[in-house]
Amino acid sequence: MNFSLLYDFLCKLQKNNAKDWMDANRSEYHNVRDLYINWLDALNIKLAILDTNYYDTPGKKAINRINNNLLFHPNKPVYKDHFGAGLDQVSKQGDFYIHLGTNESFIGGGYWHPSSKTLKSIRQAIDYNGDEFKKILNKKSFQNMFGGLLDDNPLKTAPKGFSRDHRHIDLLRRRSFAVSVQLTKKEVIHPNFENRVIEIYKELLPFRRYLNQAVTV
Repeated sequence: MNFSLLYDFLCKLQKNNAKDWMDANRSEYHNVRDLYINWLDALNIKLAILDTNYYDTPGKKAINRINNNLLFHPNKPVYKDHFGAGLDQVSKQGDFYIHLGTNESFIGGGYWHPSSKTLKSIRQAIDYNGDEFKKILNKKSFQNMFGGLLDDNPLKTAPKGFSRDHRHIDLLRRRSFAVSVQLTKKEVIHPNFENRVIEIYKELLPFRRYLNQAVTV
């Protein structure tokens, strides 16, 4: 896919963020959206070959709506400044997320501010076998790619049910368990971008599988 078309459309949309403009340029939107969906379809097939536990997620299912939810966020613009998509998307689990936008582009995965029930399950898994999780987090290639967990304003004390001197208290105090790789526009429009995405997916896989297993067990 020519991702320059995606960025060009988003730039024009953000300068004209209104339904009237979108209605007049809907054919361009659908062209870019369809190209992106086709690219996601091809990527979906390649990721399924890499991972036997991969959950088939066609492009139309993976891609997020470009409309903002104005019912709950009435002060937001009508349209988002990015195209978002979640692959390997099992209900209520952390997917493999691709975010391509005018202000920010990144790839990530995990759980960002999950529900209290989900957070409790993750903490229980860490309590039971936090050594395995730390081994994943401390792996040199993982550190080089992601740098560590995203900052989430952790609790100042131990969560309910856990001791302050728990050997994994640094993880138990967290409210989120997510990582990401920031991308430049130059990286995204490069012909090698798809290979870069696959490289990130493979490095992220043990991290996501640990968390998803914690949530489903």
